[in-house]
Amino acid sequence: MRSARIGSVGSVEHQVLVVDDDPTVSDVVRRYLEQSGCRVRLAGDGSAALAAVAAERPDLVVLDVMMPGLDGLEVCRRLRRDVPDLPVVMLTALGEEADRVLGLEIGADDYVTKPFSPRELVLRIRSVLRRAGGTTAEPAAAAMLTDGDLTADTARRIAWRRGEPLALTVREFDLLEFLMRHPGQAWSRTQLLDQVWGWQIGDHSTVTVHVRRLREKIEDDPAAPRRILTVWGIGYRYEAE
Repeated sequence: MRSARIGSVGSVEHQVLVVDDDPTVSDVVRRYLEQSGCRVRLAGDGSAALAAVAAERPDLVVLDVMMPGLDGLEVCRRLRRDVPDLPVVMLTALGEEADRVLGLEIGADDYVTKPFSPRELVLRIRSVLRRAGGTTAEPAAAAMLTDGDLTADTARRIAWRRGEPLALTVREFDLLEFLMRHPGQAWSRTQLLDQVWGWQIGDHSTVTVHVRRLREKIEDDPAAPRRILTVWGIGYRYEAE
C-alpha cells in the first residue's frame, strides 16, 4: 500500500500524471503536488500521456488543452472511451471558453484556467480525488440510492440503470448523488457549484454541461427529461419516479 504523508489528499499517496508540453509549468505543478503528498509522473505530449496511462494507471490526470500533435481534448476523449472513471482536470487558457465547455462535454471532471495558482490547482485536485475515493459525510445506511430503474451505490460510486452500469465521471456521479438525495428541490447553478463542486465562484456552464451529459445517461429522451427538470429562471430540480 502507498504510504500516507502529511498533507496528502487521503490515506494513500496518490499518483498524478501531469501532461503539459511546457516543462516550466510541469515542474511547478509537480513540486506543489509532491509537497501535498502525491507521486507525480510527467508527460510532454498527448501520445506520451496515453502510453503512461496504459502502462500504469494513475489516480488522476492533469491535462493541458493546447499541445502540439494530439491535443488535450483528444486525449480526454480517448481516456473517457477507454477508462471512463479516471478523473481528469484540464488546464485551459483564460480566453478559451469554447475549449473549456468542450472539455467538460467530453468528460473532464474539472478545469483550471491559465495563468493559475498552483495552490488552487492542488485544492481542485484534492477535491476530485476525495470524491473519486468515495469520501462522504453521509451515513452508511444512506449509501444505496434507488429511484425506479436507477440505482446509485454511493459507497462504491457505481450507478446502474435497468441493471446496466453507467459510465459516469467523478463529477457526473457527484451531481447524480446530490440530486437523488434532494428530490423535488430546485437548485440554482450557483448553489450546485457550491454543493457539488465546492466552488464559491465558477463558470455556470460547468453545471449546464454536466446536467446535459447526465441527462444523456439517465433519461429516455434527454430533450424531454423526466428526472432532471429545468426550473426556468432558477436552475434544476430532480423529480423522483
